[in-house]
Parts: sequence; structure tokens; C-alpha cells
Amino acid sequence: MLSFIKKMFFWSYGRSTWQYDVLCALILVFIFLTPKGWFESGERAHWAKHQKASTAVTRLLIEPDKVSMKSGTPDLERRVQELTGRADARIKKARPLKNGAGEIVVYEVDIK
Repeated sequence: MLSFIKKMFFWSYGRSTWQYDVLCALILVFIFLTPKGWFESGERAHWAKHQKASTAVTRLLIEPDKVSMKSGTPDLERRVQELTGRADARIKKARPLKNGAGEIVVYEVDIK
């Protein structure tokens, strides 16, 4: 029995033996059938859980001639929805970026 464990631990079986095939099969079974929860513990799992819960913010730059700010943010929000292809896109924050002359060059928009 000790001889078998020693050979298995040090992998001293040849590639054409049945013992080698069984050991390879056991390794594959362990890889594919091990429950995911066995490896989800500690700080990494805690961090991953909080990352999934947080909402991602995307930043877009929109040219001022593409939107009319006279009507406020509804026109800007409509343009964001067109650009992203998402009807549920909502503006989190919009900032006009101006050049040295004080003219609006682009709107920087953060969306959820």
C-alpha cells in the first residue's frame, strides 16, 4: 500500500499503463466536478461579490451641435440612448467642457 501511494505521489507510472490513465481521469474529474464554492472564500470572494453589486459608469463625449440644451437634459438623454443603443441609459452627470474662449466644445456625460 505504501509503495502504491509513493508511486502515485511521485507519478512514477509510465504513460501506457492503466494506472496512469486512472490518475489522469481522477485529475480531470477533480477539475470539472469540484464545486465552485470550495474556492470562494476569503478576501477575494468578498471583493468579487461587491464588484458585481456596483453599477458601472460609462463616460461619453457628445458634440454640442448634436444636442439642443434649450430643452435641458431630455434631448441629451435621448442622444445618449441613440449612441449606446440602450433605452434604459440614464445620465448620472453631464458637464460642458469649454475652450479658452468660453465656447462649449463637448459635453462630458457619465451614464449608468
